[in-house]
Formats: sequence, structure tokens, C-alpha cells
Amino acid sequence: MKKLFFLITVALVLWGCSSREVVDLVVINAKVYTVNPEFDIAEAFAVKDGRFLFVGATEEIRRKFKAKETIDAEGKPVYPGFYDAHAHFPGLAKFLAQADLSGSGSFEEAVDRLKAWEQKNPDKSWIIGGGWDQNLWPGKQFPSKDLLDKAFPNKAVFLSRIDNHAAVANSKALELNNITNIRKIDGGLIGGKNNIPDGLLVDNAMGLINIPQPSEEEYLELLQTAQDSLFSVGLTSLVDAGVSVNALELLKKFYENGQLKIRDYAMVSASPETVDDYIGRGFYESDRLDIRSFKIMGDGALGSRGACLLERYADAPTKGFLLHSPDGLDKMIEKISNSPFQANTHAIGDSANRILLDLYGKHLTNNTDRRWRIEHAQIVSPEDFPKFRQFSIIPSIQPTHATSDMYWAKDRIGAERMKGAYAYKHLLNEYGKVAIGSDFPVERFNPLYGFHAAVARVNANGFPEGGFQMQDALTREEALRGMTIWAAYSCFQEHRRGAIENGKDADFIILEDDIMTAPAENLRTIRTLRTVVGGETVFLRK
Repeated sequence: MKKLFFLITVALVLWGCSSREVVDLVVINAKVYTVNPEFDIAEAFAVKDGRFLFVGATEEIRRKFKAKETIDAEGKPVYPGFYDAHAHFPGLAKFLAQADLSGSGSFEEAVDRLKAWEQKNPDKSWIIGGGWDQNLWPGKQFPSKDLLDKAFPNKAVFLSRIDNHAAVANSKALELNNITNIRKIDGGLIGGKNNIPDGLLVDNAMGLINIPQPSEEEYLELLQTAQDSLFSVGLTSLVDAGVSVNALELLKKFYENGQLKIRDYAMVSASPETVDDYIGRGFYESDRLDIRSFKIMGDGALGSRGACLLERYADAPTKGFLLHSPDGLDKMIEKISNSPFQANTHAIGDSANRILLDLYGKHLTNNTDRRWRIEHAQIVSPEDFPKFRQFSIIPSIQPTHATSDMYWAKDRIGAERMKGAYAYKHLLNEYGKVAIGSDFPVERFNPLYGFHAAVARVNANGFPEGGFQMQDALTREEALRGMTIWAAYSCFQEHRRGAIENGKDADFIILEDDIMTAPAENLRTIRTLRTVVGGETVFLRK
């Protein structure tokens, strides 16, 4: 009898093992923030064929599944892969090959960095750099070509401002591009006086300079290096906010060849020609690359006084400018409204936001969940906030812009307009969701910097005490949703990714500490331990 009982027990154990479903991966002993509608926290999940198959408790997972790979999270927090809702992937890649002028304390320091860069790159025909911000310099004056001409009389130099809405070029670069006098540029400005350019180029005037481009092989290598950097901070998806036709064709080639893995929702840089072209082509959708939307440039940036304001700047006799005429914007938006494509428009100033919101409302009379977006929505007049709800417009925000601009924004626009500036909570209350991004390489690409800025409204050093305009801080749950499921929603992907739920892409990250409970001052230093895209580990901290 004992022998029979033993045989039955063994048989049941063997049957139990053989009946478990074989999966590719299980994660156990974790604190899993599912970011589902109920914001449930689980312990474990199973992954099969690149998707989440089951989410539950550790013992339940062990009982149901036999895994080819098991990750014991040892109590660490797990989140859906972070989704940057507004970024510039090709821009970051190219920035890696340039002289980094970020944080330079003066133009003289920037020139010294250029000299050091040239010594390391003597074979480069041009000196290209970016990241300078005159607001960090004594006097806060825009640079001119003079120092560049003295330091580099025989080599062309082109240096982009941190927001990529202004640049300074030396005489050699101007000469090579036949910029010998000051002329009117729609949506832009050539700086100078007495009809002599001083090297400053704002917004559309930057396009007058033809810069040497990397080879296809060099470009792929730069993109892969940038991708590795993004994986290392937990980013698994991004919105490419405005990509040229040539860059889109290369991206399609690289993705089709399996040479890139990060998920990219790429917006076509909008012009009358590209709108017609891509509407004719129709959507391009794949597992890792989607092209189904346009990025329209409404105005410039606040830091370079190109943002279009209803009233003049508080510190300059200008209202900024639009980068397309109102009629040109109207025609592009009308064409997009008559297609299935999504419209996404850069709007910084209160005038630009009003114009674009009203144009959206004009052409979305039969809004059937179009999910059109305003990128930045940085300064909004009080009477225009309700239009986000009225016309169902998604605010796409970048919280680190608030903590980067807070030192000088009030000088630009005055105290009254600041009430509608960087008003993320107000925007959230109007629409019900916000899509959160970084705008890298304008800002740093680490998504936890944006998370920290959204909830604490301070810089890396905790300034200002008590936070910047704290009435518009987000809760941690709101910020996490904004960089996962709401970002996915803004790209029509909430059924595919953005949460740890059955059937969705198995994109997830493991962090060394819990961003939902850690002290605010520690948020920026929390490291990513593992990044997984489609069930594949693409980054593992050693």
C-alpha cells in the first residue's frame, strides 16, 4: 500500500511538472508596478513570444509555468519600460559626434572647449558643436562670430543653442553658404547690424547653413551608441518629434535590417511637400518603428526669444514669431485633418498655443479620437486652457524645461504670464492625461530627471526650496503614467505597450530603488539594473 501511495505521489508530481506551460521568461519576487487602470502592484509575471502572458503572485507563476529563463528580482521594483513622449533620436546620435558646450559658463569657455575638441578631431573639415545657453553667461548676451573668427579663421564653425532654435556661425561658415548680408527670413532672423551678419542665426535662418553629414555607416554607429545610452536609463520607447524624409528612410532601413531595437514612433517633419508626400504613402507600421503622424513647427523657443507671444517680451521689444504663416499652418492642418494621420504641433508662446488650438478646433469638428497633440504647451493664456478639453487635444509636456527655464523665464515674460507657464497640473486637469518626455538632446535623456522635475519641481540640487510653482506639480502616480501608459496612449499604442498587462509587449525595467517611495532628493540617482524590450534583455548593469 505504501509503495502504491508513493508511485501515485510521484506520478502526480511528474504530471504537475509536465502540465506547466513552457514560457520564455518569468520574473519573480518583484514589486511590479503594472500601471494598469487600477494601478495594481503584483509580484511576478510570465513572458512568451515577446509579450506578457500572465501577471500574478510568485507562487502562482511557479505553479503555472516552466521558464527557459528566470529572473529573481529579489524584491526590487519593476515598471513598464519608460516611454519618452517627445525626443530627438537622430539629434542625440549626431550630438554624440559634436563638441559638447552644455553648461559652459561663458562664450570664452565654450571656445576653449572647441579648441580642445579640434585637437582631438584634427581631420574634421568643420567644427560643429551644441548645447550653449547664453542665459548661463555674464550679461546673458547672445554670442557673435568675433571670438570664433579669431580662434578658427580657416575652418568653418557652427554651434547650435541648447534648444536648437538658434545658432552662431563664424565667417568661414557664412562665406561657404553665401550669407554675406542681412536679409528678411520668414520665421527666422539673421543677426547683425549695418547689413553685416554677426553670425547669430535664429530658427529658420539656421537652415541656410549646409552642414556636412556623417556617412550611413557612421550614422548607424552613432544611433546604436545613442540607443545603448537610452537603454541604460530604462527607456524602451520614444517619440521622434520631427524627422526629415532622408532620416526616416535610413531609420526604416536600419529597423528592417534588425540593426536598431528601441521602439520609435517617428513624426514626419511637416512642410507642404512632406504632408502631401506622406499622406499619399499611408501609414508605415512595424514592431519597432511607426510612421503615422506629422510634427509641425509653430514657433521658436523662449530662450532665444523666438516663442510667439500675444504681447511683447518683458525684456525685449519683440513678440517672437511663427515659423509658418497662419495661412500655411491652416492649410497643412486641413490636409492632415482630411487624412488618418495625427497632427502634433510645437507651440511654446501663448500666441502660438492660441493659434494652434483654434486651428485644431476648426478642423476637428468631427473629432473621432484623433489624439492630436500640442508639443510643449509651455505658455498658455488662461482662456485657452479649456480648449485642450473642448477639442480633445493631448498636452505633450517636458517637466525638465520648467526646472531649466525657471531662473530666467520670469524675466522673459513677466509675473502675470508665468501663471500659465509650465502649468502641467492645469493641463492634466483639462485633458485628463499628459504625455511626458524630455526633448533630448535639448535636455538630458534620463527619464528620472523628468520624473523628479514633475513631482518635486526643483533642480538636481533641490533648488528652489519648496519647489517652483508647486501648484502645478504632478503626483508620482500621474508622472509614472505620463511616461508609460499615457505616453503610449498619445501614440495610439495603449493596447500594445505602456503597462504590464496580459498580451502587451514585454517591455519592462528593474530599478535599484522604488521611485514611488524613495526620497525626492534621491530620484535622479536611482540606477536602472535591467532593461528588457520584447522579452529580450538589452541592458544589464554589471
